[in-house]
Amino acid sequence: MFLRLLAVALVAALPATARTVTDSAGRVVEVPDDIARVFAAGPPASILLYVVAPETLTGWPRALRPEERDYIAPPYRDLPETGRLTGRGGEANLERVLEVAPDLILDFGSVRDTYADLADRVQAQTGIPYILIDGRFENTPEALRLLGEVLGRPERGEMLAQEAEAIFARLDAILADVPQEARPRTYLARGPDGLETGMTGSINTEIIERAGGVNVADDGGRTRGLVRASPEQLIVADPEVIVTWDRTFHDRVWTDPLWAGIEAVENGRVYLSPTAPFGWIDRPPSLNRMMGLIWMARLFYPDRWEGDLRDETAEFYRTWYQVDLGDAELDRLLEWAEGRPPE
Repeated sequence: MFLRLLAVALVAALPATARTVTDSAGRVVEVPDDIARVFAAGPPASILLYVVAPETLTGWPRALRPEERDYIAPPYRDLPETGRLTGRGGEANLERVLEVAPDLILDFGSVRDTYADLADRVQAQTGIPYILIDGRFENTPEALRLLGEVLGRPERGEMLAQEAEAIFARLDAILADVPQEARPRTYLARGPDGLETGMTGSINTEIIERAGGVNVADDGGRTRGLVRASPEQLIVADPEVIVTWDRTFHDRVWTDPLWAGIEAVENGRVYLSPTAPFGWIDRPPSLNRMMGLIWMARLFYPDRWEGDLRDETAEFYRTWYQVDLGDAELDRLLEWAEGRPPE
């Protein structure tokens, strides 16, 4: 079965006309002139693809949940679940990819050798071009421009890139007047007990640092990625602000003795991030973080970040997610951000 699918894919992968592109890993990849179907290798890639060219999506790595559907444009709410090739819980196999028969495979995130090697192997085994785009937060504008060019949607990619640059510039104008010692000491609480976090420099906490917070999970760069914090470490760090997307943690933190003496809890500065259709902090760490950056900048610098959150949320969802939210959907998001998520 696999060999038959492979033979079909190899024939289908020979376009009448083709061009070469250089991806973020420096790989030179031959792609079709016309790309109509793209397989997203993981959730970050699916969001990048959705905001630039949703009509090319062949499916979601994980099917949308009921509370997420209203925040996605109607034509794309019922796309099938395809699984993922990269990241935690990768379960898609090459037969599934070949059945989908995409013109291109896209991954968005790390471009380390491990991922480049995977892309090379999958491309060799399937005959389907596979590109990597750097998912670092600072690379957002260039990621949008690159994918826009690859997919033949340069105007859309450029427009979104300029939107991202404008958000970064607004924040940079604020931070220029805020010394490092005056920036809020912030902790990212993951999981129902809040003890999983991301170290400074990790993709999971880039948004905290980009928004002008100081990540208290910092050991001078010796450790990267996700770690488990101890209660003793939390007491010593004593963050001024805690952000989380975990509803269970947000519900229990106010009465849990472990967190009782933490400054953020005592001052009511524990904030819950919406996750519809995607998380505002990470989950996954993709372009959804641009909405989170707006929200977090307001949390950190309420007297400096100008604009109405309701209006900015509606505009972001219209521009990036291509969906016009009604009052009910907007109310649900804003109540969620105030700690009252939908049941």
